[in-house]
Amino acid sequence: MEQVTSNIQIDLNSFINEFKDSLLNSLNASNPPVYSEDDMSFERQSIMEQLKRKPFSEQANVVQAVTKLLLDQNEPAAIINAEMGTGKTMMAIAVAAVLHYEAQYRRNLIISPPHLVYKWRREILETIPGARVWVLNGSDTLVKLLKLRQELKLGITSNVPEFYVLGRVRMRMGYHWKHALKSKPIYQKQNIHERGEVKTKYIKKDCAACPDCYNFCRDDEGELILFSDFVLKEHRTTCVNCGSALWTLIRPLNNSNSSFRDRVKKSMCQIPTIGPVKAESLINKFGDDFLSDLLADNASDFVNLMNENGEFIFTDRQAIRMEKALAKLEFGFGEGAYQATEFIKRYLPQGFFDLLIVDEGHEYKNQGSAQGQAMGVLASQVKKILLLTGTLMGGYADDLFFLLFRVLTSKMIEDGYKPNSRGSLGTAAMEFMRDHGIIKDLYTERHGNSHKTAKGNQISHRTQKAPGFGPKGILRYVLPYTVFLKLKDIGDNILPNYTEEYIDIKMSYEQRSYYDDLSNKLKSELRSALVKRDTTLLGVVLNTLLAWPDCCFRAETVTHPRTRDKLAFVPSVFSGDEGDSFIECSPKEQSLVEHCLAEKTDCRKVLVYATYTGTRDITGRLKLILEQAGLKTAILKSNVSPEKREDWILDKVDKDYDIVITNPELVKTGLDLLDFPTIIFLQTGFNVYTLQQAAKRSFRIGQKNDVKVIYLGYENSAQTSCLKLMAKKIAVSQSTSGDMPESGLDILNSDDESIEVALAKQLIAV
Repeated sequence: MEQVTSNIQIDLNSFINEFKDSLLNSLNASNPPVYSEDDMSFERQSIMEQLKRKPFSEQANVVQAVTKLLLDQNEPAAIINAEMGTGKTMMAIAVAAVLHYEAQYRRNLIISPPHLVYKWRREILETIPGARVWVLNGSDTLVKLLKLRQELKLGITSNVPEFYVLGRVRMRMGYHWKHALKSKPIYQKQNIHERGEVKTKYIKKDCAACPDCYNFCRDDEGELILFSDFVLKEHRTTCVNCGSALWTLIRPLNNSNSSFRDRVKKSMCQIPTIGPVKAESLINKFGDDFLSDLLADNASDFVNLMNENGEFIFTDRQAIRMEKALAKLEFGFGEGAYQATEFIKRYLPQGFFDLLIVDEGHEYKNQGSAQGQAMGVLASQVKKILLLTGTLMGGYADDLFFLLFRVLTSKMIEDGYKPNSRGSLGTAAMEFMRDHGIIKDLYTERHGNSHKTAKGNQISHRTQKAPGFGPKGILRYVLPYTVFLKLKDIGDNILPNYTEEYIDIKMSYEQRSYYDDLSNKLKSELRSALVKRDTTLLGVVLNTLLAWPDCCFRAETVTHPRTRDKLAFVPSVFSGDEGDSFIECSPKEQSLVEHCLAEKTDCRKVLVYATYTGTRDITGRLKLILEQAGLKTAILKSNVSPEKREDWILDKVDKDYDIVITNPELVKTGLDLLDFPTIIFLQTGFNVYTLQQAAKRSFRIGQKNDVKVIYLGYENSAQTSCLKLMAKKIAVSQSTSGDMPESGLDILNSDDESIEVALAKQLIAV
């Protein structure tokens, strides 16, 4: 009898769904989880029940898991890798509350994006009864830290949880200083020959002297230093005689000619309902010293100012607007600043802060970034660390290395990833990449010139990283310290439906003709350059082919970035630009208008993302096109400061705008855009973090409407190829977020390069 064998292929997700119970039992037996719902602590649950805002059951499980890891397992750090909109801020605050009431963890230091510091403050006060919150994000951060140090010296303690919210920009900002010296004259005898006679004169020289002991400053050889020479020094020094600092802190503002009165007046003019005339009147009535003290230390008393008759200066309407604004404003009139990270390291004891909460933790993954290094310093000074992120990994193993080294230093050193003799982590990062990521060894062989006796070939070797993070690394560094939470896990009754849709748009005949011609010319130039190992044209070609279909209302001249030779020219296709009475729409613009009109019919506001907001700015044209269709449209630009963007958007909602156009980079973190249930991407860019964050801006707890995300792209263009590559990179990043891509482990071992390089390869292969 002939034996028949069959080859049945099954994808990984189907395999897991079929055998998940057996697989889970085996996995739990070999690697038991730190926490399961059966391990729930009723004491910790009761603490959460006493909060003003109570976590949902799935959020409470995350808090239980984190506190068990930090307290019961005594691990140094925990990671909450929760999808955007699941309430990471709320869960972190609940963790701090549990640690306070159970383990007496009193002081919590929070590193936050600058535009979210006041959101943190608001949510803490709305969640924990009696909590004290200090915002360390203004020019008086140093003053607040000095007060904190003084309280420590005096032994002043509190029995309520304390939170110190530090903006990440302020965290890494250095300080301005100048030399603090006295000019001390000396008179040196000098013989001068005049008309055959020798005359003695005394020449005055101004030398540098210590402002405290008035002793001369001398160089390494003991010679006096001239005052004019000393002030040119770039380093801070101290007096060798008395030890006093020969420098002092300054604020850049002090370099201007503005007086203290002008600074107080300018500060008051930032408050709603107060203009220059009113500010001048208040200064004349109360004095600049009194008003500056109120603004810096007790803004609520400023709102309740009374005149000599005991009547309030401001009306109730003014007071309401002022209180809302003052919650997000800080005023500083003191002298100087100081890097907050440096102060905490030098002048506060180790472990002074019990818990460090790092919001948007993936922002600190880069090796040489100032904010990443500053975060590492703070992490070394606290007892426990809680990292919050929605996108832990961006596709490459070294995305995690430096982040893990900063929060799990002892674990990484234990595994052999140590700084080298020069203190650099570059070698360790490469070893980590080889152990847990994907490194490609690329060999290039070229036929060399003939030698006297033989022909020689030249072989060059280089390494290149590829996306992917191995299962061993996930099991070793991610799973033991990370709690995952997806929006779908919270429950169907809490969140509405979420859908994503990609729409292929056909170019017009003329547009397609010009695009194909432009594409062929640029691809040919790129191939020729790459053969010579010249990558100069890579960025130019990619950016042009991605942008031109959306910017073809302008003529396009493509020049070589180095030689300035003209590579291609394309005339404008669609007429009309800003300032014209009528604008001819491109197919994508027409599709955008149709979608926005349909959403308005359903009473849904739309958030439109456009990445071309700089040199190729298209937002002004889009605004005119949408307004031409009867849609009330606003543009959020980068000149709106981060901390004011939430108010800016709420103002447009209150004024019943239908559409808000913005670059996704401006709103990718922290902002809850619940009023915009429909999001349309005209372009996406290359950044996986930005795309994932921006797409979920309106899909979060509190959203009542179904959320719809639409991606628009021209078919058979670089835009479509880019979106496909972005989807692939997102699949890799989700492998460390609790999701397994449809293509299974193949995606983890993908040999793709960065999106730009992969896109270039696709282009020149056609």
